Amino acid sequence: MGSVADALRDAARALDGVSTSPRLDAELLMAHALGASRSDMLLRHARDDAPAAFGPFLEQRLTGKPVSQITGFHEFYGLPLKVTPDVLTPRPDTETLIEAAIEAFADRAPARILDCGTGTGALLLAALSVWPKTQGIGIERSPAALAVACENAKATGMSNRSVMQAGDWTQDTWRNGLGRFDLVLSNPPYVETHDPDLAPDVRDHEPAEALFAGKDGLDDYRILVPVLPELLAPGGIAVIEIGSRQADAVTAIGEKSGLSAAMYRDLGNNPRALLFRAA
Repeated sequence: MGSVADALRDAARALDGVSTSPRLDAELLMAHALGASRSDMLLRHARDDAPAAFGPFLEQRLTGKPVSQITGFHEFYGLPLKVTPDVLTPRPDTETLIEAAIEAFADRAPARILDCGTGTGALLLAALSVWPKTQGIGIERSPAALAVACENAKATGMSNRSVMQAGDWTQDTWRNGLGRFDLVLSNPPYVETHDPDLAPDVRDHEPAEALFAGKDGLDDYRILVPVLPELLAPGGIAVIEIGSRQADAVTAIGEKSGLSAAMYRDLGNNPRALLFRAA
């Protein structure tokens, strides 16, 4: 296999038709094989012999398996989070929700946060890392995903400020006993059931219940958005992730529920989040 540098070059070429970020994927897999950080790998190990473990990792990626499921973790908002096939891998675009909330609260902090469909716990734990005195609840309907969220809360040192609990917003009683929140966050399922543009590594390897939301991708918004007024404390806000073509439709759902919306774009300049307030 030769040196680390040679192996990275060859791997990036091999991954070119599989990944939209072939060089980055190769570097992350190599760092994992070396047991080093990516920066340390690039600075200190480029001339070392490539480790034997890199080959099997690369083969898995060539089948379409996401890097996060090969390495078992993914970084979100500076937090290393455990990832399994039972949870959606948190995307950099989802960090838009955290940035929108920070802008909205400015020099104050929310006292209570609710994360609906917490998955890895990414949104709640990222928010708690921003506001060190804030408490939060993450609800999740998948028992396997809930177990991952609990592990991540403990690993990031925020289990004392977060409660990860079972909850399913498709059930009428899911809000019982939750109370009201200064900030509600959610990255709900929003992919159209037959979306031809969905990447194969997402479609084939990530949990369908975290992705798909009916023929138009709006089924979960129709359930979740109308109950936001009952969940928000006075002056509270909700920040919800959306698909890049869904801003108008989800805004309309919010307006029917007495909410005003502001749209936020991700780093690719695509519509990515709606911030709701009581109108």
